[in-house]
Amino acid sequence: MDRSEAEFVDRMGLIMERLGGTRTMGRLHAWLMICDPPDRSLTELAAELGVSKTAISTVARQLELSGLAERVPTATREHRYRMVGGGWAEIVRTQLAVVRQSLDTFDFGLSIVGDDRPDQRARLKETRDFYAFVLQDADGMFERWKEYREKTS
Repeated sequence: MDRSEAEFVDRMGLIMERLGGTRTMGRLHAWLMICDPPDRSLTELAAELGVSKTAISTVARQLELSGLAERVPTATREHRYRMVGGGWAEIVRTQLAVVRQSLDTFDFGLSIVGDDRPDQRARLKETRDFYAFVLQDADGMFERWKEYREKTS
């Protein structure tokens, strides 16, 4: 990995931390996006990223479970991984499903906080309304994303 690639990998590590993941997850994700050839063994990944093979194995499985990477079939017992297209869209879909479920909880909260508690009620309602607003166009956003990808691919 050259110096500019290493900088990209490290920057993505910091971004992933801000998103709630680990720095190693971001670094691995970034390296799998740009490495050539596009698939790597756990041993190669550990050496290239300067992280233990155990840590890489754990993070690679997490990326696989999240839909951002996949394990590549090999004739040996060696575990190899590569990036998967469309992974981030699936992560956002999963997060939006939780937002959808949250609306019921906010509605319940509104049902137990009476009009005699206007400040608490206002905070709950604002949060509930924001979630409803985000969901209002979620399906349309994914349709526009699909159209965008078809135009730019």
